[in-house]
Amino acid sequence: MTDQRQKITWVTVVIFTILILDQSLKLWIKTNMTYGEEFLLLGQSWARIHFVENEGMAFGMAFGGQWGKIFLTLFRVLAAVFLIYLMRTLIQVKERTGLLISIGLIFAGAVGNIIDSLFYGILFSSSTAYGDPAVLFPEGGGYSSFLMGKVVDMFYFPLFEFTWPEWLPFWGGNTFEFFKPVFNIADAAITTGVALLLLFYRDFFMSDTSKKPKEEE
Repeated sequence: MTDQRQKITWVTVVIFTILILDQSLKLWIKTNMTYGEEFLLLGQSWARIHFVENEGMAFGMAFGGQWGKIFLTLFRVLAAVFLIYLMRTLIQVKERTGLLISIGLIFAGAVGNIIDSLFYGILFSSSTAYGDPAVLFPEGGGYSSFLMGKVVDMFYFPLFEFTWPEWLPFWGGNTFEFFKPVFNIADAAITTGVALLLLFYRDFFMSDTSKKPKEEE
């Protein structure tokens, strides 16, 4: 029982740390910056806080308009419920702490973006370019309805860019920028959790040994 409590404590700390950092930064961005506003981190042009919002998937990708957004939000909620069930099951079978933390990172990231989608539309006024920052609990109501909130993104790392040669098919003459997507702490948590699973815990998905008790790391 003590071992289980320790694992629950570790996973809980990770989840709540991600959620608090993610939502605190989003709240600050929404109420202090206008849409499209940015500033450099430590004076570096390749590291910026750049405020944008997206209505779809992680890293600013879109998905199927209004109905696509509703579907994606509901899918995220169901995925989060499944992850809770999975973590509970893995704790009961004494799985490795690192595996649980990896899944906890994915769960925390999913919930962080779910909060935006579910509630930001009714909690905030609209964020516009060259205007005033959004207002929390505006008198006239929020900019949208339940389930239709936009996800706040802010981390932008354009490390380098170049133009493809004109003779190259399809991409010739186009500018390539790395890394172009703007993301948030929740996106980073999901990506980190998936990377840890792929790098260190592939055996969990590739064999039946995950159903048996594991030795503590």
